[in-house]
Amino acid sequence: MPVTRRGFFQASLAVVGGAGLASFVPKEASAKIAPNLIGYQPSPNAGHDCANCKLFEPPNACKNVDGPISPTGWCKIWITA
Repeated sequence: MPVTRRGFFQASLAVVGGAGLASFVPKEASAKIAPNLIGYQPSPNAGHDCANCKLFEPPNACKNVDGPISPTGWCKIWITA
């Protein structure tokens, strides 16, 4: 089957368009906040600590804060568990 100019351009546009759309595929979000932006401190505040926060992920992580988190730490986004 001979390739026509129209068929060639349509196939080329489909390939280029598909490649362009592939570059817009959303990547996994890395939306963790830097500890200094939320007032993170390695010590508790008024009896509140990370170990009792809804966002804390044992042994030393947080769902929203980047980096290692102390279970005895505290920040401004602390939520009661």
